[in-house]
Amino acid sequence: MYFLKRFIKYYKPYKAVFFIDMFCAMIVSLVDLAFPQILNLLTNHLFTQNAELILKSLPWLGLGLLVMYIVRYLGRYYITYQGHVMGARMESDMRQELFDQYQRLSFSYYDQNNTGEMMSKLVSDLFDISELAHHGPENIFISILKIIGSFILLLLINIPMTLILLAVTVLMLVFSVNQNKKMRAVFMDNRRKIATVNASLQDSLAGIRVVKSFANEPVEHKKFERSNLQFLDSKERNYKRMGTFHAGNNFFQGMLFLTVLVSGGFFIALGQIKATDLAIYALYINIFINPIEVLVEFTEMFQKGFSGFKRFVEVIDTQPEIVDTPGAKDIGVVKGDIAYNHVSFSYDDTNMVLEGIDIQIPAGKTVALVGPSGGGKTTLCSLLPRFYDVTAGSVTIDGKDVRNITLESLRKAIGIVQQDVYMFAGTIRDNIAYGKPDATMEEIVSAARQANIHEFVMGLEDGYDTYVGERGARLSGGQKQRISIARVFLKNPKILILDEATSALDNESERHIQDSLEELSKNRTTIVIAHRLSTIRRADEIIVISDDGIVERGNHSFLLERNGLYAKYYNMQFEGLTD
Repeated sequence: MYFLKRFIKYYKPYKAVFFIDMFCAMIVSLVDLAFPQILNLLTNHLFTQNAELILKSLPWLGLGLLVMYIVRYLGRYYITYQGHVMGARMESDMRQELFDQYQRLSFSYYDQNNTGEMMSKLVSDLFDISELAHHGPENIFISILKIIGSFILLLLINIPMTLILLAVTVLMLVFSVNQNKKMRAVFMDNRRKIATVNASLQDSLAGIRVVKSFANEPVEHKKFERSNLQFLDSKERNYKRMGTFHAGNNFFQGMLFLTVLVSGGFFIALGQIKATDLAIYALYINIFINPIEVLVEFTEMFQKGFSGFKRFVEVIDTQPEIVDTPGAKDIGVVKGDIAYNHVSFSYDDTNMVLEGIDIQIPAGKTVALVGPSGGGKTTLCSLLPRFYDVTAGSVTIDGKDVRNITLESLRKAIGIVQQDVYMFAGTIRDNIAYGKPDATMEEIVSAARQANIHEFVMGLEDGYDTYVGERGARLSGGQKQRISIARVFLKNPKILILDEATSALDNESERHIQDSLEELSKNRTTIVIAHRLSTIRRADEIIVISDDGIVERGNHSFLLERNGLYAKYYNMQFEGLTD
């Protein structure tokens, strides 16, 4: 009932279409039920009259039946057209809601879930839900009308024979319910297995360049084959269960015909029913059995749609870990004072990544974080825009705890150039403008110039309208890095986080970009994560972070004179002995 209530709410925007659809379904059902009854009346009354009366009545009879079937045609057209459109719109609403939920979910959700599985829920699951949304109420309503209507009319023809028919139908119903329970688990397993196939496919295709560089196509073949065969095994068990279900129901349908013929012959012999009435009875049996067949087929659709909707609800009900706290306020005018106050952080509440970190960054200053990989530098930066929340302590901007600032205003005040550059499918213009969606062309070009990418773009045949390919496949690493830097120039935030912002650049490009970044950093609070220590010599403060926390801090000259860990890293790079 919980899932039913959740499902029904998606019909609310389309109540008018739904009720018209049900009305049309009722008209179609009544027309189907009327034909045997009309035949019965004609056989027992009109067709027993003289030829002249019959011939005179036929045009009116034909006209009446024509009108009846035109009405049926219009009803069926509306059911098929508008009914499907309603289902498609509900599917669209759910897909948008699911997409928006994916956007709301925190980084921790993406750390634990595969993109392929999420796409499976967004596409294939929702298609089956759409089919259920349209065909479900319609099939149930039409089937119930026909079953009840034909059953009443069968009772009017012969009560004892109809009660025998009812007994066989009850046995068929018990069988169907029992098999239906067994099918539910199989269909849910199907969903999980196809999601695994999608996840394997997405993972392999996204890393196709790595696959080919290692000549590991056979490895990927085995990985995909494993998930594919698991899905095949699930489908085989699914079809075995469906075979039992459909064959069993067809057997009971045969028993219904057997019951009609044997009991009909018996009651004819007793003189309790006429042979012509048995023929009419047989017509109603077809009307009685047809909706049962529809319900049997609907069971499969229901199980697919239900399992898909259940997975859909699981995602919708997932609560994002990072949300606006009650009473959160807009950040307002940002000065740029940043403070990490005794900050500790753990991804799983067991192993501490950061512990007892205290850092104060005055507005407009540049602080560089250096140290070995895994020391928590990127994690420390991720706490500032609240990609994750601190386990203990607090992070503040201008004295305001970031947890008390609205996420939208907080993240708009912070510009990030990440180490792993992501390009969206589209043009160079689109990717630069992502930093400010309403930017003018002049602003985009200005940002590109500052990022030292304008001349390269103008050298392309389509200039700023050049398509970058999936994940920027048509661009080099350095070109993608400079476009991502241009985004931040365009955004023009008060606080900058540069996570290996020049790591993919050659030495010449790095010098140009470094000058641009230093210009951008003026009067802005900047946090730089760098392994190439030549890029941070002018930083106001350099903080060396290792697995033990902050081990050194000071400017470039001070740390070199101290001859500690920073000096060790710097000398190793100068001698070309490290990355």
